[in-house]
Amino acid sequence: MNLRTALAAAALATAIGSTPALTQDRPARDELVIGVSQFPQGFHPNLASHVVLSLIHGMTRRPFTVYDADWKLICLLCDELPSRDAGSIRDWTTPAGEPGLEVDYTIRDGATWDDGTPVSTDDVTFTWEIGRNEAAGINNQELYRRMEKIVAHDARRFTIFWNKRTCDAEAINDFELVPAHLERPAASDPAAYRSRNAYDTDPTQAGLYFGPYRISQVEPGATIVLEPNPTWWGKAPAFKRITVRTIENTAALEANLLSGEIDYIAGEDGISLDQAIAFEKRHGDRFDVIFKPGLFYEHVDLRLDNPLLSDLRVRRALLHAIDRTSISERLFESKQPVADTFVHPLDSMHTDDVRKYAFAPDAARALLDEAGWTDIRKGIRHNASGEPLRLEIMTTAGNRVRELVEQVIQSNLREVGVDLRIRNQPARVLFGQTIRQREFPAMAMFAWFSTPENIPRTTMHSTMIPTTENGWSGQNYTGFRNPVMDDAIDRVEVECSDADQTRHWTTIQQTYADQLPVLPLYFRANAFVMPRWLAGVTPTGHQYPSTLWVENWSAE
Repeated sequence: MNLRTALAAAALATAIGSTPALTQDRPARDELVIGVSQFPQGFHPNLASHVVLSLIHGMTRRPFTVYDADWKLICLLCDELPSRDAGSIRDWTTPAGEPGLEVDYTIRDGATWDDGTPVSTDDVTFTWEIGRNEAAGINNQELYRRMEKIVAHDARRFTIFWNKRTCDAEAINDFELVPAHLERPAASDPAAYRSRNAYDTDPTQAGLYFGPYRISQVEPGATIVLEPNPTWWGKAPAFKRITVRTIENTAALEANLLSGEIDYIAGEDGISLDQAIAFEKRHGDRFDVIFKPGLFYEHVDLRLDNPLLSDLRVRRALLHAIDRTSISERLFESKQPVADTFVHPLDSMHTDDVRKYAFAPDAARALLDEAGWTDIRKGIRHNASGEPLRLEIMTTAGNRVRELVEQVIQSNLREVGVDLRIRNQPARVLFGQTIRQREFPAMAMFAWFSTPENIPRTTMHSTMIPTTENGWSGQNYTGFRNPVMDDAIDRVEVECSDADQTRHWTTIQQTYADQLPVLPLYFRANAFVMPRWLAGVTPTGHQYPSTLWVENWSAE
């Protein structure tokens, strides 16, 4: 397989060769500059969903509940996890007579917004109210629909009444508070909330953050400066300033590390694995490179209402035609294993009992013949109407590894008669509008990052397809509609025995592999490239970033 790396390798060599000598020693190490490859598409915790935004929010916010580096659910903003044994999770019957739950929480004592306003149950009820309004376009509206009501007992104690008796009621990871005292005026017109909220109109405003740091400066598309939050109630952070600098070209990102313009490349959104492997070989004596496998799933979303991709035979042919094993071996030294579905083998719910798609060009050709693409002209298949089998793939421009993978896929598909065109966009455009509003015409390559045992409701359930009517909420960008998948997702949330969980998770994965709304590529291992003097960074291997424990970072 020709990986066509010459131009990219030459660009990388040029970038590295032209950099000044390494400058590890700064005059003072009370500042840290983190390099990332993308800039967040908005700052609102419930309107934007992006890896870099999670990285920023890890320093400026604290979720109620979260998975830690040991993949255990813990409290960050609450006093303790609710449980049936403690009496803080109880059965409840909804007004409609359906089985539900009531769950008690207490906000951690001392939690304060960075303008001095205490984090309170007023913020809890406000966040719930705006979340339930479809016009506001909040990301995870299903979460808010399930919260039948919230009762505030005082400024810190509240009870959530769930209209479903789910298996993980104690986890409210996605219930991200926003400050009622600042956001209520913007929410007076829910349809305009996306454009009027303070996070996106004035992200440096005091009162928006309650983590160890607050955002003090934003240069759109380039830098975000964070300074210590004077009202932070926990351990004092070591760095007086953290700057997050966006360098979209990953070769240039590496070059900036070597030149001393940045100190640390974040593993959550930094250089690709192949770059990190090569970097460690050249500079491992001066930098620590940590490879962390985890729940980062690289894949190609397929636009299923595209007539060419609505045919399952075509989708299966595409996957048979892509040499994913060679991609893993040649680009990543097999450190990024081929994916069969979105569930990582490290996840306890993973099953190997799914349809698999080996690299089989002859099988791909047979499927395309069966689908009616039999007329081959100048190497490209056409159907009986003379229409060419031409598709377009999109990904983040400047991401070297994705662009290489695109070229491999393009070459592989050409071998079976598929004309694949590449049209990439900057991340801010691709994620800000093209994918979110389902404007990609055929194929979009990107990664999902998730938590252990993450039920794929927002990405696979038919009610989660973004539309104008629902304010583009939901993440089912493929437009996948499948009653078997819907039923399994509905059931896995409420049928909690080990046998039921195993059965429903198996159905979800088997349906995914059978129907292929997505082309699985591989599971990423993220590379954290750190100076030897940076201590305390602990990669998690899932969607909750290492920055959630930034107060433990220090210079040594």
